[in-house]
Amino acid sequence: MFKKIIIGCLFFGTLNVVSAGEWLTDFEEAKKMAVKKDQNIILVFQGSDWCGPCIKLDREVWSAEEFKAYAKDHFVMLKADFPRKKSNRLKKAQQEKNKKLAAKYNKEGFFPLVVALDKNGKVLGKTGYKKMKPAEYIKLLSSF
Repeated sequence: MFKKIIIGCLFFGTLNVVSAGEWLTDFEEAKKMAVKKDQNIILVFQGSDWCGPCIKLDREVWSAEEFKAYAKDHFVMLKADFPRKKSNRLKKAQQEKNKKLAAKYNKEGFFPLVVALDKNGKVLGKTGYKKMKPAEYIKLLSSF
């Protein structure tokens, strides 16, 4: 019985996190959610443990309460991470998913690269790290 309660909490906790505007890591899931919610997808290519501008973008924009609150109702957030440290290595399946996304949307290999996509995966615009307040970054992403 205890195991069922824990599993139920984990399952419903996960659903709540995704619906609260957190990061997805699967492109197909992001597209389904974007269609369902009629929202654009913000795809972020980052190197979470080695890319200075990626870390700054996370700290200054993605982690800001102002951005999270806005994104929750306006964007489906998708992350393609490329960590280098062995301790941060992603599972093989996730590495392959991220490589496929990079082959399609980040052929140049820029980090960070922020790609605004419509709900079907069509590119609306691209940007990277910019020294901006969260409200300014929201305005930029919304302009695509």
